Amino acid sequence: MFLLFVVLLKVAVFLLAIRYYYLTNVASAVHIRRRKPVKTLIVLGSGGHTAEMMTIVKQLNKKNYSPRYYILASTDSTSESKVLDFEEPTTSKNDYEIFRIKRSRHVGQSYLTSVFTTIQSIWQCIPLIYQVQPDLVLCNGPGTCVPICLIAFMLKVIGAINVQCKIVFIESFCRVKTVSLSGKILVWISDSFVVQWPQLVNFSPKTKYFGRLF
Repeated sequence: MFLLFVVLLKVAVFLLAIRYYYLTNVASAVHIRRRKPVKTLIVLGSGGHTAEMMTIVKQLNKKNYSPRYYILASTDSTSESKVLDFEEPTTSKNDYEIFRIKRSRHVGQSYLTSVFTTIQSIWQCIPLIYQVQPDLVLCNGPGTCVPICLIAFMLKVIGAINVQCKIVFIESFCRVKTVSLSGKILVWISDSFVVQWPQLVNFSPKTKYFGRLF
């Protein structure tokens, strides 16, 4: 019985490895011309992260990237007002929605205790991402984005959301010489990894540099 369990475990690991390779090397490289708007999940941090992300969001065509789902940390008291300032004047309530989840890691929090808060955040993300079924996950480095992207990728692995859902990570403008911890984690599962300084181009084969975006 134990031998059968070991064999099944090895088979499962092998199949997951194949699935991971497919998602990160084959599906990631496929570009489909869409006729429908892109359901976009936008992860906001706080302060500088939110300001940078909203600069990017304002450059998106609202009709092409709709509906837009914003995810904020439960302790973030400023990002929602920036979203509303952008959305409310010209946007229907059906075209955007705001969600809040537990922050995976607070500034100055130890890595040990952040494991538990990250698990709580991941638990909240599972039903949320399954409900949204995004076509695009857009983030730029806040700790909040790690559990969201991990869950989105895991749901792609098991086929619970569209495998063509793209995870796009844009490294923060302030990361000049080194990549953030979020970036070091998410480079393994992101479909596009964008940096804003030429000295970071060689960080990964996935890295793309388009100049400064903000």
